[in-house]
Amino acid sequence: MASTQWRPGPSRWQERARAQAGFSLLEILIVLTVLSILLGLAMPRVDVEAFRLNEAAREVMTALARAQYRALVHQYDVVVWFEVTDRRLRIHDDRNNDGLVQPGEPLNAVPLPDGVVFGRGSAPQRAMGPGPVTFRQRLGVPYLTFHRNGSASEAGGLYLTSTRPGTRAARAIEVERATGRATWLIYDGTSWRGGS
Repeated sequence: MASTQWRPGPSRWQERARAQAGFSLLEILIVLTVLSILLGLAMPRVDVEAFRLNEAAREVMTALARAQYRALVHQYDVVVWFEVTDRRLRIHDDRNNDGLVQPGEPLNAVPLPDGVVFGRGSAPQRAMGPGPVTFRQRLGVPYLTFHRNGSASEAGGLYLTSTRPGTRAARAIEVERATGRATWLIYDGTSWRGGS
């Protein structure tokens, strides 16, 4: 009679470790398939145009707030020029309040993001006017002056839209004269509403 020898088998903890060691190839493929389907559904919903317009509105709002702040802190006029064709703002610290750019007076540029221009496209005009920038002009360039008390030289605003053909989206930035406060609005193709 043959003797049976006892051979040790895997212990219980080794069996559990082997069972929990990882994922099978099939499990990984299922997860990747589900993720790709979800990503495919979500991608068309990302509105790059709206993102760019919001970014541009925030950058312009920040530039206006900084100009107003500089006027208050340094107690001289700060002039913001809106160069429509060059798609940028120029901010001039008018240290002697003469309205002219003199040597030694800082002049900084703030470009609009790619794909964004001054204008309202097909959006209806706001009370500030038809745009693209409704402030008065000097030498053919619209400008706004922030005074040492924080007020603006006039009430008005500007529109931003996309360079994409057929776009209906736009953003409007309106400035109050007395406080110099700027607010922005979103046109989503149907109506104007407050920006966030």
